Amino acid sequence: MQPAINIEALTKTYRSGLEALKAIDLTIAQGEIFGLLGPNGAGKTTLISIICGIVTPSSGRVSVGGCDVVAQYRAARAKIGLVPQELSTDTFETVWATVRFSRGLFGKPPNPAHLEAVLRDLSLWDKRDSKIMTLSGGMKRRVLVAKALAHEPEILFLDEPTAGVDVELRRGMWGLVRRLRDRGVTIILTTHYLEEAEEMADRIGVINKGQLILVEDKATIMQRFGAKQLTLHLMHPLDAIPAALADLPLVLSEDRHALIYTFDQHAERTGIAALLQRLRELGIGYRDLHTHESSLEEIFVDLIRER
Repeated sequence: MQPAINIEALTKTYRSGLEALKAIDLTIAQGEIFGLLGPNGAGKTTLISIICGIVTPSSGRVSVGGCDVVAQYRAARAKIGLVPQELSTDTFETVWATVRFSRGLFGKPPNPAHLEAVLRDLSLWDKRDSKIMTLSGGMKRRVLVAKALAHEPEILFLDEPTAGVDVELRRGMWGLVRRLRDRGVTIILTTHYLEEAEEMADRIGVINKGQLILVEDKATIMQRFGAKQLTLHLMHPLDAIPAALADLPLVLSEDRHALIYTFDQHAERTGIAALLQRLRELGIGYRDLHTHESSLEEIFVDLIRER
């Protein structure tokens, strides 16, 4: 099956000398949700802008649904829906006029039934005759999604889609993304809410300083980089970790009332039984214990810090 997006040796250097992208290679399959993560200035927006034909690459090749984004710009762009970060839209227009105009921009014939379905899916149907300037920030962001879906794209870019959106609207957006994926739409998501990527993405790419440093299935990342911690809440505080335990991956909490033990949950032996035995031998009692597995956010922060 032809990939939704194929990127080969892509680079971008601006006139200022800023090397925004460095030899990016990436393939995104049809129908997957791909999470693109990275700190501010990492190159996420530049990469998306090149794929969408907004920025010209310095070298390399990008194809969307088999269409080259430079040589076959119009055909490639027609396959893409883009939801930008900024809430820039025609504030004096009504919601209905805006989505109808967006569909027409791509040469699509009128289809009121499709536009109605999109607005209903986004809980905007009751606002169809409202001017965009009268809407809340969350509703305006939904209008951006509606505009991006108006021409029935095969690929949808969501650049920080839930920034400034409350929890209820955010979860509603997650539900919409899943429904779109179920219909075969390929979705590329950038977000600062790491739980958003952890909740929805099939695969995750991490970009930093213009380089794609990791592309993996989400489950593989969690298994490969995730650590598990056992926290023992002590009966009595410790001044320091006893010398007899110095060889173990233990950390004493700041309030000195807990010992935190990091272990590989996939190892044949975690060492927990041996740890508990040694604590008993040292007369160190604990009143409670619990385990914690690394979240995607913790893994992401560690990866960026290492780089």
